[in-house]
Amino acid sequence: MRERAVLKNKIFLYLTEFFAGMSVMAVELGASRLLAPYFSSSQIVWTIIIGTIMIAMALGNIYGGRSADKNPNPDKLYGRILIAAVWIALIPVAGKYIILGISALLIFTVNSNFLIWAAFAACMVIFVFPLFLLGTVTPSLAKYSVNSLNDSGRTVGTLGAFNTIGSIIGTFVPTFVTIPAVGTSITFLIFAGILIALGVVYFVSGRDKKGAVKSGVSAVILALACVFGHSDSFAFWENDLTYEGESVYNYLQVYENDERVVLSTNVLFGVQSVKLKEDGLTGMYYDYAMAAPLMADIGNKEKLDMLILGMGSGTYATQCERYFGNVSVEGVEIDDKITMLARKYFDLPKDVEVTTYDGRAYLNAIDKKYDVIMVDAYQDITIPFQMSSVEFFTLVKEHLAEDGVMVVNMNMRGRSDNEKPDINDYLADTISSVFENVRVAEVDYSTNTELFASDNPKMMERMEANIELLGDAELKGCMRRANAALREYEAGNHIMTDDKAPVELLGMQVIDDIIRDEVSYYKKIYEEQGIKGIIDSL
Repeated sequence: MRERAVLKNKIFLYLTEFFAGMSVMAVELGASRLLAPYFSSSQIVWTIIIGTIMIAMALGNIYGGRSADKNPNPDKLYGRILIAAVWIALIPVAGKYIILGISALLIFTVNSNFLIWAAFAACMVIFVFPLFLLGTVTPSLAKYSVNSLNDSGRTVGTLGAFNTIGSIIGTFVPTFVTIPAVGTSITFLIFAGILIALGVVYFVSGRDKKGAVKSGVSAVILALACVFGHSDSFAFWENDLTYEGESVYNYLQVYENDERVVLSTNVLFGVQSVKLKEDGLTGMYYDYAMAAPLMADIGNKEKLDMLILGMGSGTYATQCERYFGNVSVEGVEIDDKITMLARKYFDLPKDVEVTTYDGRAYLNAIDKKYDVIMVDAYQDITIPFQMSSVEFFTLVKEHLAEDGVMVVNMNMRGRSDNEKPDINDYLADTISSVFENVRVAEVDYSTNTELFASDNPKMMERMEANIELLGDAELKGCMRRANAALREYEAGNHIMTDDKAPVELLGMQVIDDIIRDEVSYYKKIYEEQGIKGIIDSL
C-alpha cells in the first residue's frame, strides 16, 4: 500500500468523516424534496426515506468493517467515495425520470398502498447504493486511524464527533441555504462535488496515476451532470411554465393559459390556487366557501372580519373583497414565497395583510375574534395533524365571534364504502365534537368538500336571507346551488386529537381510491391488449 502524504496525520481522515456525514444528511433532505412533488411530504414518505437510508447505512457499516479488515487499503474507501459522488451527481439528471418510470410501472401492478410502494421503490433504486457506499466510511476510517488499543477510544470518539458535526451542518445547510437559494438539483451537485474533491485530494497526493484517472473521470461526469442536471424543473415535460421554483416548504409551480393563472405544489396533479383573467367565479371550491360570510350575516353588518389559515395565493380573499366589499381580510401563510407569488401573479389585494406563520401557532399568539375563519391548509395527503385535532378546532372556536362561522376546505373527497370511515369522516366528526351546527357540501366537478361549522343555530336561515340581498346574479345562482347542496352532518365518534390523528394513513386510503378509479380504464386495456393497447389508447 502506497504511503500518502495526506495521511501522515489524521486531520484528512477526520475531514473525510465530517464531509461524509454532511453529505449523507444532505442527500436525505434532498431525497425528501425530490420525492415530495410526486408523493407528498407526509410523515409516511419521511418514514420511508429515513428507513431506507438507515438500511443502506447499516449494510454499509457491515461491509465497510469487513472490507477494511480484509484489505486495509484506504484506496478502496476513497474509490467508493468517488463512486458514491458520481451516483449522487447523476440523481438530478435521471432521478425524476426514474420516479415517473417506477410510478408508471407500479400504478398498473399495485392495487393498494401505492404511495408506500412507489416511494419505497424509488428510494431503493435512487438512494440506497450511494448511501451504502458512504456507510462504509466510518468503520473503514476507524481501521485506518487506530494505531493502538491505547488510543482507540479517543480516535473512534473523535471520528464520531466529526461525523455528527458534519451531519448537523448537513441538516441545516440544504434546508435553509442551498435548496431555497439554488434548488434541489444543484444541492445534490454541490455535495457530490465535495465528495469528489476528497477523492481528488487523496489520489493526487500520492501521485497515483490510476487514482488520478478515476478522479478525472469523476470530475468530468460531475461537469456533465452540472450541464444536464442543473435544472430545478420537476415537471420536465412542461415548456411554458410561468414560474417554477422551491421554497423551504414547497415545490412551487405557476402556469397559465388564456383563461386562468394556477398555482400548484404538485407536479402531477393538484391545484392550490386559481385566478381567472376575467372577473368572475372560479368554478372551484372558493365559490361554495363564500357561503360562510352569508352565514355570518354579512348583509346586516357594517364590516365582516375574516381570517384565512392557509392563504395560498389569496383567491378566496380576492373573491370575498370583490363580491362583498364590506370585509376586512387577514391571512396566515407559512410559506413566504407563496405570498410573494400571490402578490406578483395573482393580484392579491394590497390591503390584505398576510402573516408568515403556522396557522395554529398564530391563533395561539393573538386574542382577536373573527366573524369568519377559513381553514385551507390541507394539500393532497399532506394534512398537518396539528390542524386537524379537537384541540385545534377548539382554538378556532375561541377566536370566532359569538355568531361566527368556520369554513374548512376538505380537498380529498372520501370514496370508500359507508362501513369504512375516511379522512373527511374523521375531520367532520372531530369538528362536530366542538361545534353545535355542522353542514357539508360536495363541490361539483371536484374532489373538494366544504364544511361549515358554527354555534349559531340560525346560520342557515341567515344564509338564505342574505342570498336574496346579493346583487350579482352569478354569485346569487352559485349560492343557491351551494345552499341546495348543503346537508346537515350526522356525526360519528371518529375523533382526532393532538395525541392521535392518523391523517397520513387516512389520506393515503383516499389517494389509493382515486388512483384506482383513474387507472381502472387503462388497466382493463392493459389486461386485454397489453402495452400496445395502452400506447394506442394514448
